[in-house]
Amino acid sequence: MLKVNIITLGCSKNLVDSEQLAGWLGKDYKVCFDSEKGHFDIVIINTCGFIKDAKEESIDEVLRYAEKRKKGKIKLLIVFGCLVQRYRDELSKEIPEVDEFFGANDFKLIAGYILKNNLSDCTTERKISTPSHYAYLKISEGCDKFCSFCAIPYIRGRHVSEPKEKIISQAEALAEQGVKELIVVAQDTINYGTDLYGRHCITDLLREIAKIEGIEWIRLQYSYPNDFPEDLLDLMSKEPKICKYIDMPLQHIDNAILSSMNRHITSEEIYSLIEKIRAKVPDICLRTTLIVGYPGESEQQFEALEDFVSKVRFDRMGAFTYSPEEGTAAYQLPDDVSEETKQERLDRLTQIQQSVSLSLNQAKAGKVFKVLIDRKEGDFFVGRTEFDSPEVDNEVLIPAEQRAEVGKFVLAKITAAEEFDLYADIV
Repeated sequence: MLKVNIITLGCSKNLVDSEQLAGWLGKDYKVCFDSEKGHFDIVIINTCGFIKDAKEESIDEVLRYAEKRKKGKIKLLIVFGCLVQRYRDELSKEIPEVDEFFGANDFKLIAGYILKNNLSDCTTERKISTPSHYAYLKISEGCDKFCSFCAIPYIRGRHVSEPKEKIISQAEALAEQGVKELIVVAQDTINYGTDLYGRHCITDLLREIAKIEGIEWIRLQYSYPNDFPEDLLDLMSKEPKICKYIDMPLQHIDNAILSSMNRHITSEEIYSLIEKIRAKVPDICLRTTLIVGYPGESEQQFEALEDFVSKVRFDRMGAFTYSPEEGTAAYQLPDDVSEETKQERLDRLTQIQQSVSLSLNQAKAGKVFKVLIDRKEGDFFVGRTEFDSPEVDNEVLIPAEQRAEVGKFVLAKITAAEEFDLYADIV
């Protein structure tokens, strides 16, 4: 069999696309993911075009493999994804070593290009690249929000939900493969169903997924705060399979900034929503993402953001500096916050969150949690609680001499804590 290496950059939604492509190729090729070892006949790079750093990483990776293609070390180099969707013409001129470029939603065309058929006889089963006990479940594509700083609607198009039956079928197939945790993703998971069924259907969808035998955790990511459905909180508080975890990118708290960002929500509404979420689901884990250095952000407006993070005490927080993206509304605004100031504000915000994270983690000492073991690494088994998503959140470290098994659940008592790690012993 010819060997294919699929390299995925960017978000988990890109990862699902790569896994679907691997499923189509899997009958005829030996497919690997992000491998640095061995010889490959074909290399396929799934790029990210979201922010400046992600674009630079994608370009560097393409250039690295273009050099290998030039030297004949690989037979075919294909590049697709968000970066190509935005800059196909420029990339094809600047990097002629690439055999073919495809857009963000063209992964089925890639399979047809390689297999030289219309995929009528190809498997539709995904080949997952994650550890076998968890997988991402993409429920929709695109976004209708058009936040002023974000290019996603121009890259991925308008919001399009997958039919509920198709999602349930895929979830059942993943459960049959041994997946225990499903991480539900989309550009905006809360908006699921509005285009197909005329209303928010995310709660109904999660309720149906929870009926699937073998699935023990269902985690929801990328929830837009505007029009957040209260019935989802009711389900989360009652259904043990739904992780008490909400990933809600809020971006800022100052009203003038929120308005310029076209976020469709006010500072007062954000505070009220957080209060409501915590009242309905008292042990909820709240994760957010924030932007510093947005055009026109004054020191006073940034201090309001600092105060917000200090007051709300998010369980998890990610932050990044603003970068102007071509084609967006904010691109027309003067990028008037210096890079030095952006980085200084990012450091200040991160320091606040580190202090909050340490305090919240230390409060877990002596408590027992259900932990899913992801891997064994050095002297520890490494796992997660229901309050932690893979790769971005806390990890639980359990001494390797204790009895645990990768892909299985254990009950573990927290013995010590750091800002982003918990140490535990199996009960």
